[in-house]
Amino acid sequence: MSTANGTPPLLEVLRLRKHFPLRGGVLQRIHAWVRAVDDVSFDVYPAETLGIVGESGCGKSTLARLILRLIEPDAGTVRFAGEDVRGASPPRMKRLRRDMQLVFQDPYASLNPRLTIEDAVAFSLLVHGTPRAEARERARAMLGRVGLDPRLYARRYAHELSGGQRQRVNIARALVLDPRLLVLDEPVSALDKSVQAQVLNLLQELKAERALTYVFISHDLNVIEYVSGRVLVMYLGEVVETGTADALARSPKHPYTQALFASAPSLDPDRRMERPPLAGDPPNPIDPPSGCRFRTRCAFAMPRCAEAPPALRQVGATHEVACYLYEAEAAVAP
Repeated sequence: MSTANGTPPLLEVLRLRKHFPLRGGVLQRIHAWVRAVDDVSFDVYPAETLGIVGESGCGKSTLARLILRLIEPDAGTVRFAGEDVRGASPPRMKRLRRDMQLVFQDPYASLNPRLTIEDAVAFSLLVHGTPRAEARERARAMLGRVGLDPRLYARRYAHELSGGQRQRVNIARALVLDPRLLVLDEPVSALDKSVQAQVLNLLQELKAERALTYVFISHDLNVIEYVSGRVLVMYLGEVVETGTADALARSPKHPYTQALFASAPSLDPDRRMERPPLAGDPPNPIDPPSGCRFRTRCAFAMPRCAEAPPALRQVGATHEVACYLYEAEAAVAP
């Protein structure tokens, strides 16, 4: 078990894999597989925020659901506080889910339109055996903590709230069980910029107040840089680079990570883009390229890139990259 400053990781993900079958024909036979997540490994330490970034379709949301065992992996291991999540029995999994909660991307679709806001937040408490009166009292207190006055909002329904208010309800619903780990799947992507800032600041406050650990998933590098201490970059189901947010912002190594940073909007007129930093669409995850999956869009592709996928190599004390361009640098890394 790896450690950071002597502290064991809260969440360990080892060689996690998920391929979805594609069926067709009269007999609905499997004729292909969508390789959504392929051999992904990482650790998350207590009170840390790990950011996961990549284009749409790279497997980020599938990874979030695998971590919480909302879908079953084909292979690999997920351990929470040293306990194997994949092998947990249904009663034990129910108890584990008190400690691991997910905030979904769409703040409206994830709320039951027939429940009031108060009942939506209290529902998970009722499932875990909390008396109804206590559940409602705790739900109202949590609504107040996320900035929704229960006297004004407790008896409203989801359709009566704005997008930012709905996402605050989802955050309250996730936190009312006092979890240790929060997996946030694009929690602000459906919100406008001013509301995004409010929700992000709320999440930062709650993290410090409750000593929470976050796995924060987003396609927006600005958001990831703001909230994350460490960043994991995914491309077509695989991890291509990982390191501290400062290390990646200062010196992104992988050509894909460089393209992501180059495509981020800037207010500096001297940094105006004249050509796109990355050409072409991501390959089909049903039949990804051999070797390095980024090679078909990479300006530095070499013949060996098609032969075998590069392994993650250490290029700094807190920095790893899966690219043949850095073999010499990896050999002398501390």
